[in-house]
Amino acid sequence: MKLEKVRNIGISAHIDSGKTTLSERILFYGGRIHKIEDVRGGGDGATMDHMELEKERGITITSAATSLEWKGYKVNLIDTPGHVDFTVEVERSLRVLDGAVLVLCSVGGVQSQSITVDRQMKRYQVPRVAFINKMDRTGANPFRVVQQLREKLGAEAFLMQYPIGAEENFEGVVDLIEMKSYRFSGDEGQNVDVGEIPEELKEKCAAQRLHMLEHLSMYSDEMMELLLSEEEVPLAMIYKVTRDAVLGGATPVYMGSAYKNKGVQPLLDAVNSYLPSPLDREIKGTDPNDETKKIELLPDPSRPFVGMAFKIVDDPFGQLTFMRIYQGTIEKGGTYVNQRTGRKERFSRIVRMHSDKREEIDTASAGDIVAVMGIDSASGDTYAQERDQCTLESMFIPDPVIKIAVTPKSRGDGDKMSKALQRFRKEDPTFRVMTDEETNEILISGMGELHLEVYIERIRREYDVEIEVGAPKVSYRESPTKSVDFNYKHKKQTGGSGQFAHIVGSLSPLESISEDSFEFEEKVVGGRIPKQYIPAIEKGFRDILGKGPLAEFPVVGTKITLDDGSFHEVDSSEKAFYTAAQGCFREYFKQAGPKLLEPIMKVEIECPEDFQGTVVGDVIKRRGIMNSNDIIDGNSIIIAEVPLAETFGYATDLRSMTQGQGTFTMELQTYRETPSNIQEEIVEMKRREKEGK
Repeated sequence: MKLEKVRNIGISAHIDSGKTTLSERILFYGGRIHKIEDVRGGGDGATMDHMELEKERGITITSAATSLEWKGYKVNLIDTPGHVDFTVEVERSLRVLDGAVLVLCSVGGVQSQSITVDRQMKRYQVPRVAFINKMDRTGANPFRVVQQLREKLGAEAFLMQYPIGAEENFEGVVDLIEMKSYRFSGDEGQNVDVGEIPEELKEKCAAQRLHMLEHLSMYSDEMMELLLSEEEVPLAMIYKVTRDAVLGGATPVYMGSAYKNKGVQPLLDAVNSYLPSPLDREIKGTDPNDETKKIELLPDPSRPFVGMAFKIVDDPFGQLTFMRIYQGTIEKGGTYVNQRTGRKERFSRIVRMHSDKREEIDTASAGDIVAVMGIDSASGDTYAQERDQCTLESMFIPDPVIKIAVTPKSRGDGDKMSKALQRFRKEDPTFRVMTDEETNEILISGMGELHLEVYIERIRREYDVEIEVGAPKVSYRESPTKSVDFNYKHKKQTGGSGQFAHIVGSLSPLESISEDSFEFEEKVVGGRIPKQYIPAIEKGFRDILGKGPLAEFPVVGTKITLDDGSFHEVDSSEKAFYTAAQGCFREYFKQAGPKLLEPIMKVEIECPEDFQGTVVGDVIKRRGIMNSNDIIDGNSIIIAEVPLAETFGYATDLRSMTQGQGTFTMELQTYRETPSNIQEEIVEMKRREKEGK
């Protein structure tokens, strides 16, 4: 297959715009499948949604790859999820694709997730065509959608087709280049009937064609001159300029109804005609020995191999690594070097994927997207022929926004659960696993509640482990609020050597409280306590700070001043003074008016200006304090301080308040006193926990 006839494309869009339904039709018309299945409603489910969970929920969770042929062109297609929770799937697919189809709903238009996908396409400079789907829905308005593409996404968008009818009367489209009408007949819309433009639409189509040519002429002086002198523009020139425009960042817009099998074939023709082949993309790698030096990669099968592992899937047969080959050729059984680890690895099998089915192949070369078995890599690794040959810029990985605690219901399932968590962590860079030092819980974090819910469900099905999910516990701190003087004697005299230590001083709160604020000052004079015992006293105090007497949380913000004391020639020892310090702390800390401190998070929220009032009101309801509120380009940026205990479930709440357009980040700012009613609840809960044990 000649490289100029290869298209690596992705289909991405907002939730429920019909991406998977569209890819199902594309596979059918490309002869890859022989029966169309629907995303919802019985049957085997859509080809690209191969996971049980995807079929049940009617959503796409993982991106699936496949390839087909259309009119002599080879199309490698990746269908990506729409939910923001699985955004990394879109991110890594766009990182390795040459072109994309942005699907929009004819009624919903540009929605929140379309904005995210648009940002990702721009990040990797992926040229695209847009497809307005669901033209048969009530309220379908393609002209409004094009307007939104221009206003909301700043896209250079223009219609390449004019609709024949709309809503339930949608019959087909008029191709504005050829000025012919396309209608679709046959049980599955497989026949494209080319005809004349209906009389009543001729004028509108002529006006729309002029509009399209005006947009295209921005990319060609020659076309601009022909338009200005009102001469006819040759068809060959329109096709060539449209391709240049797409490669230059314009978005030509097509329309149809994938579910009703209308308008899919002209979209495939557009993919062939206008989206880039691997030859059109400029891909640069970095020299590992000199980061400022860029290496241009050419899609030439005879040059040294460079490829990128962009996705990892663990299945019953071992790890499957999806790889995009940018330069050179790989062979089954060949050894290649992982540029990150410097290890040589053997590519034991190379397969071409069709959703979850696979075809074995012996070689793959530049421009291909394949899966390799038998290697141990991470998402984003570069593979090449030699060591230190070239590295490719990795993907952008967003930070997780939500954390929950997980424990297996039955003790024996601990190993199975940790195996599952390790596997998912390797597959999905936005899924993190950690153990909380203080509460000893296993915490998992991800991009949203749906994201984590899906992983918990997968552990239940694929590993047969039932999991209990808890809100993560907040790690509070304890701190004194007033000074108290102590005078503490530790005496133990039974047969043999005894223990004696006597310390006098004060315990007081510190002005500023940080994570581990503790001060120890000694003012002992005249050898009342020998110098060698002082470090043991300090160590005694420090070691007991881990569990405070109030509710067993770590103690912060405490200063100990040692003024005086006494010792016994025979019975005093370092151990005696260490024990004395601990006993003294237990007894006197309770008299220093101890308070619980709670972690306060600095939260930065970004949302469209229209939702500002609702979001601010909600922050205040969560005991938050507003720090600043600025408006930049119609976006409101709110900075507030909110107690960690009030932020659980915030990701979901913020999305529902802002129609999915709000985002936030948070980090620990400080510790502050917990309101007394909440403190009482926590202490009571701790007490019950202890009794329950």
